[in-house]
Amino acid sequence: MPAFLQKLIPKLYGLYFNILVWFSSKKAAYKAFIVFATVRKGRILPNQKEYLDTAKLEVVTVGEHKIQVYNWVGAKETVLLVHGWESNTWRWHKLIEKLQKEDYNIIAFDAPAHGYSTGKILHAPLYAKQVQAMLLKYKPTIAIGHSMGGMTILYNEYKNPNNILEKMVTIGSPSEFHEIMAHYKSLLGLNNKVISALNQFIQEKFNFTTEEFSSAKFVEHNNKKGLLFHDKFDKIAPYHASVDVHKHWKGSELVSTEGFGHSMHQDEVNNKIISFLAE
Repeated sequence: MPAFLQKLIPKLYGLYFNILVWFSSKKAAYKAFIVFATVRKGRILPNQKEYLDTAKLEVVTVGEHKIQVYNWVGAKETVLLVHGWESNTWRWHKLIEKLQKEDYNIIAFDAPAHGYSTGKILHAPLYAKQVQAMLLKYKPTIAIGHSMGGMTILYNEYKNPNNILEKMVTIGSPSEFHEIMAHYKSLLGLNNKVISALNQFIQEKFNFTTEEFSSAKFVEHNNKKGLLFHDKFDKIAPYHASVDVHKHWKGSELVSTEGFGHSMHQDEVNNKIISFLAE
């Protein structure tokens, strides 16, 4: 898609919502939320298919979704891998190779609307339901999440503090939902009336405000071990997100990098994860 269309289309959506809100604030809020949560990328690509197909374990029904689960069998502890927005289990292939060498049992899954799993939208509360289902079914003691996946792990732990998880790793994960919404407002050019209606919709649907959804707040009473990775120049999720989470999470360690980007597939990151799991 041409670059000018990539910038124009969000603005056209924003113009539509800015007009619609004067006729029906609830309809404008609902439609704005659906656009926000709609997944446009992340399905299995041809070069990913063979690798993932050999590790397919089963398809699990969680709510209305059929979730594809993968397993790389090992004799040691079970590790759960939780990918980020518009990605899929393939994003873990470099880390999986290192985990296999150490003989960890690896469970991964495609989020709703991603990879082989069904659905069209994704948001953190929905993702957390899938994560909790995986924890209950496969009993991992370690969870590793990238970007939205890391944020979801911390949110789910806050909601279910008695989980059997002992260690959690987040990689380039955002923290504050209100910052994500501020970006969405800017991207679409939404007026304050739409944002007000959208905030009300979110509070009524999920029983929290955009200000209350905060990884930094979620970890305040988390007494489990955590490892946080974040690049200082991350253009997707702000570096200060992990700084704030680390500040509020007594059992965490923050690893800061420079020039590793948002994906952070580097050996330095993966080797540090392996060392952390062995502690």
